[in-house]
Amino acid sequence: MSNLAILSVAVPSILIIVVAVFVLFRRKGKSSQSPKPLTVGLASTRERLVGRLTALFGREELGDDFWNELEATLIEADVGIDVTSQLLEGIRQEKNSEEVREKLSKSMLDVLCKAEDTQCAATETPHVILVVGVNGVGKTTTIAKLARQYVKDGKRVLLVAGDTFRAAAVDQIKIWGERLGCEVVAQADGADSAAVAFDGVEKARAKGYDVVIIDTAGRLHTKHNLMEELGKVSRVIDKAMTGAPHERLLILDATIGSNGLSQAKQFNEIVNLNSAIVTKLDGTAKGGIVFAVAGELGIPITHIGIGEGMDDLRPFNPQEFVSTILN
Repeated sequence: MSNLAILSVAVPSILIIVVAVFVLFRRKGKSSQSPKPLTVGLASTRERLVGRLTALFGREELGDDFWNELEATLIEADVGIDVTSQLLEGIRQEKNSEEVREKLSKSMLDVLCKAEDTQCAATETPHVILVVGVNGVGKTTTIAKLARQYVKDGKRVLLVAGDTFRAAAVDQIKIWGERLGCEVVAQADGADSAAVAFDGVEKARAKGYDVVIIDTAGRLHTKHNLMEELGKVSRVIDKAMTGAPHERLLILDATIGSNGLSQAKQFNEIVNLNSAIVTKLDGTAKGGIVFAVAGELGIPITHIGIGEGMDDLRPFNPQEFVSTILN
C-alpha cells in the first residue's frame, strides 16, 4: 500500500480519536465545575426586582407615591397581594428609605422562616416523598437532582415511576435510575399509578431503602378527576406504610408567576402539601412566588433550581435568598 493510501486511511481515524478525546475531556471539565454562585443563578430574578427597588430606596422623601410604587413592585414580582400587605405592615411609618429596606428584608425573612418551621423532618425509614406538579415544570429532572443529593449523602434511594399516563415519563425515570445507580419500580404503560406507588413503598420497606421518591402524572390542576386520582395515590401509599407519604412535595416553575400560586392551592387541597421546590429561577422569573407560597399557604420551600446542571438544585436558605435579591 502506498504512503498516500496509508495516510488516507490513518488521518480520518486519528481525527476521530482526537475529537473523541476532546469531547471526553470537555464533558469531564464541565462535570467537575463547582456550582455557580447564588448571585449568578439569581441574576435574572435580581434584575427584575432589585433594579426597581434600588431606585425606590434612593428617594429621600417617602410619600404616598413611594409606598404605592413599592407595593406595586412587590405584587408585580409575584409576591401576591396578601403577602405584600403582610410585608408592608408595620413599616409604612418609617421615614428613612434605608430603614424601610432593612425592615422589608426582615419581614421577608420572617415570612420564609415561619413556613420553614413546619418543614417535614425525615424521621422514619424509608422516608417517602410523593412528588406532584404539572407538566413542564421540570419535575422528572428535579427528582433526579434530588435523588442524586440523597445518594451523595450515602442514602439508598428507590425511584418509583408513578406517571403511568406517559410512556416517556417512565422511560425518563428509568434512564435517570441507571445514571444514578438507583433501582426503579415501574410497571407497563397505563398501569394503575396508585398500585405502582404501593409496590414501591412495600419494596422499599422490605429491602431497607432509606428514601423513596414517587413520580406522579403531570396533572393539569384544573382537571378535577385527575386531581382526585392523585388523592387516591396518596391514600394508597398510607396503606402501604402508615403515615406516608411523609413529604408531599410540589414542583413549581417560577417563570409562570402568579399561576404558580393557583397551582399550589389546588394541589394543597388534594394532598396537603408540606414542601415545595421552585425551579427555573435563573430564567425569566421574578422570584416573588417563593414568598407567596410560603406566606399565603405556609408551605416551606426546601430547594430552588437556578440552572440546568445537576448541582444547580440548591437547598433553600431563606437568609441567603433574601440577601441575594435585595442587596
